[in-house]
Amino acid sequence: MPEVQHSSRRSAKTPSLARHGRLKKHAAWKTLLKVVSGVAAVALVSGGAVAAYAAWDLASTVQPTVKLESEKVLEGVPDVGAIDGGVNLLVIGSDSRQGQGYGFGDPDEETAVLNDVTMLMHIAQDHSHVEVISFPRDMFVSVPGTCTDPNDGSELSALSSVKINTVLAYGGMDCVVKTVEELTGVTIPFAGIVQFMGVAGLSEAVGGVDVCVAEPIEDEYTGTFLDAGTHTLSGLPALQFLRTRHGVGDGSDLGRISNQQVFLSALARKLQSDGTLGDPVKLYSIAKAALANMQLSSSLTDPTRMISIAKAMKDVDLSKIAFVQYPTGYTDGGVIPSDSADAVNAALQADLPLGFDPNADQTDFASATDPNAVPPADPAAPAEAAADPAAPAADPAAPAPTEGAAPTVETLPGDVTGQTAAEVRCSAGRTLDDQ
Repeated sequence: MPEVQHSSRRSAKTPSLARHGRLKKHAAWKTLLKVVSGVAAVALVSGGAVAAYAAWDLASTVQPTVKLESEKVLEGVPDVGAIDGGVNLLVIGSDSRQGQGYGFGDPDEETAVLNDVTMLMHIAQDHSHVEVISFPRDMFVSVPGTCTDPNDGSELSALSSVKINTVLAYGGMDCVVKTVEELTGVTIPFAGIVQFMGVAGLSEAVGGVDVCVAEPIEDEYTGTFLDAGTHTLSGLPALQFLRTRHGVGDGSDLGRISNQQVFLSALARKLQSDGTLGDPVKLYSIAKAALANMQLSSSLTDPTRMISIAKAMKDVDLSKIAFVQYPTGYTDGGVIPSDSADAVNAALQADLPLGFDPNADQTDFASATDPNAVPPADPAAPAEAAADPAAPAADPAAPAPTEGAAPTVETLPGDVTGQTAAEVRCSAGRTLDDQ
């Protein structure tokens, strides 16, 4: 049974929803452009080139790309490492049933095109850290007056206090990008939209993802029923694990975000630990799944650029990959950004790594850690040697060392939740009795 969408689906105007669901494809795609796009998608998920035959086979699945206004910042930039302030890429998860079969509802009846998942990935300019920011779907935002209708290019009016998951239906991919840019203060020249089957296909392509469940998950809406323990999820079960909200946390979208972070951190660990990035067969399967169910911004059709982005991600330490829930506070009918959002925005703008307050309450994020995870340091262990009191004091006028020095970490306020990819967290399950 598909998950029931409530107020957000009613808040979007019906004509816009239906119109956007029938976007026309470009009529004259050249074969060469298809091949280039295929190579780019392979590079996006693999970090390197795959055999030429794979690109030719993938070309048949290429979807039309979308031009982002912010792509102009890439003009004259030789490599992603030269992008001032780092790389920003927006991942948009669409709940459109179009082309997804009947497993998620009737695609002819369920015509809404909502961005129920909106994630901003930031790769540091020096490639030393990565942040993935999740924006709650029920968060009220302002939509700038610079959006255009994706069908005819006409100007769209600015909006205030609308839920962020309605923006895709209103103005398409570029409008979602502009909305997040206005919210965070950073420029986003790369974006992609993924549909349901894309997530399922990607999880199958990597051979499944191991997730920890602290308490049983029971969700009749998505058909997700998992006992406490570790589960290897692939295909539809993996997708439904990411979609469930009634079966986790407090039953809200915030609980679902925590579930997604548990899954994504486990996926990052898997990709780095089992040699997936060096396995051509797996890489081809990943690219095939991605291309068949994704729409990319035109900035992602340059294979050289895509290889650069993948290489920038490949060797980032897991402890330097942070998954953050954009801080919000409750209001009537949804949530709004809290004051702590300023700290997240400032760190992104300054290209600083994010650090979590060790005393922050992570209860809503995950109720337990994996018992098989590496334990924290023993508090009874001997402390590091104290500084020699006879040693000369540091000269306050001396310049600070810069070569090889790690960038300053922006420690987030205590109400900001999340985790690093190095941490093994468990999903906080919720049974039917609690719903």
